[in-house]
Amino acid sequence: MKLWNRLPVILQAVIAGALVNLFGTLPWSVLYGANLALSPSIPWAVAVMTVYLWFFWRYLQGNGWPPSTAETRRRNLRARALSGRVWSLSLLAGSLAIASLFTLYLVYERLIALPQQPFPEVSAYPFLTVFLMLLMASIVAGVVEEAAFRGYMQTPIEQRHGPAMAILVVVTIFALAHLTKPSVTLALLPLYFTAAAIYGVLAYLTKSILPGIVLHALQDAYLYFMAWWKGPRATPQLVWETGIDGAFWRSCLILLMFLVATVWTYRKVAATMRNASATA
Repeated sequence: MKLWNRLPVILQAVIAGALVNLFGTLPWSVLYGANLALSPSIPWAVAVMTVYLWFFWRYLQGNGWPPSTAETRRRNLRARALSGRVWSLSLLAGSLAIASLFTLYLVYERLIALPQQPFPEVSAYPFLTVFLMLLMASIVAGVVEEAAFRGYMQTPIEQRHGPAMAILVVVTIFALAHLTKPSVTLALLPLYFTAAAIYGVLAYLTKSILPGIVLHALQDAYLYFMAWWKGPRATPQLVWETGIDGAFWRSCLILLMFLVATVWTYRKVAATMRNASATA
């Protein structure tokens, strides 16, 4: 413990967040792999993971041993309850930000050749098994990654070094962590930086990871189910080959509109939180 306390806060936060991410995602990787290998007709891994995730969340909230770390765990998780108005504004702001991210991808893929994101071959498995496992994968990603990165990693750095440094560190670690996936290349890093910034700023403004969990899970669910339903997208031609056409200009215009709306709603979230603090 003495050695731990001597470490810089940033290093402590990065290690803590990485451990939360590891212990939150590794069990699901083992469970769904075993389920598909042993009895794919019965999606028992979903039920087991639901129970594990419930205990995991309670531990991060400060329950369990050791009691000496309970308050620190609760504070770093930052799962603060929010008013209905803050919830609605946060979900609107985050949804517009995610729409901006998706539109940015449409623009970006016309500028740089991006790798195809492969989807596992699942046609041999029952529909219900695939559906429930994709749904659970989305929930695990939302809960665990927000708790790890925007909770346990970002919160301590915010408290010591301020939000700008905290978000910069977490955005960098979040993007680099996704490089471990075979389909993720350096060309995709700007998109992961942007996604992490969306959730990082939202967590800072609301002082809670709860809106980020909902939005993150919904975003991943949309991507997973669209990839399952439609399969790989056709690779678009680069503007350097076709010239700047109408479709590219439309994507740029839509992106600009979403960005303006995102900035406006994020500012509304910030103002609402300030007013709530002033009247508390």
